[in-house]
Amino acid sequence: MKEMPANQLDPRVKSVWRINDAIWITVIGLVAACCVVPLTFIPSVGMWPLVALCICMVAVYIVWLAMLPPIRYVRWRYEVSEDYLDIAKGIIWRKRYTIPFIRVQNTDTRQGPILRAFGLASVTVATAAKEHVIPGLQADAAEQLRDRAAELARLAREDV
Repeated sequence: MKEMPANQLDPRVKSVWRINDAIWITVIGLVAACCVVPLTFIPSVGMWPLVALCICMVAVYIVWLAMLPPIRYVRWRYEVSEDYLDIAKGIIWRKRYTIPFIRVQNTDTRQGPILRAFGLASVTVATAAKEHVIPGLQADAAEQLRDRAAELARLAREDV
């Protein structure tokens, strides 16, 4: 098997992932609490559904915020060669994408409020089939990668 791509994401992306996941887990937990709280008013049921929800929420917070980001960070790799972009990611289902620059239609950078707060950006490389995102690069590095990918795509189309 081919060796892993050389480049890693910026380490600050772990904090971004934690904040994003914490927001989503909290929203889902609040929705679940809205469904569970009415059950506590049934005398035969009592507080057990709410206690069970709290235990599940603590377990989910521990797994998603403490355990997964470092593993996800280690598994996320990318590399740009003259002919293709190589992306490897995934914890359980590992995915490897090799995107020939001849297929690239568009490249851009994106920066939401959380990424912006950490000085990070994401690079998106679009083909006819799919968009491939490299999240959590330093903003300057993301712009350089976007420009390099766009230039390599232009050169690949000229060679045909």
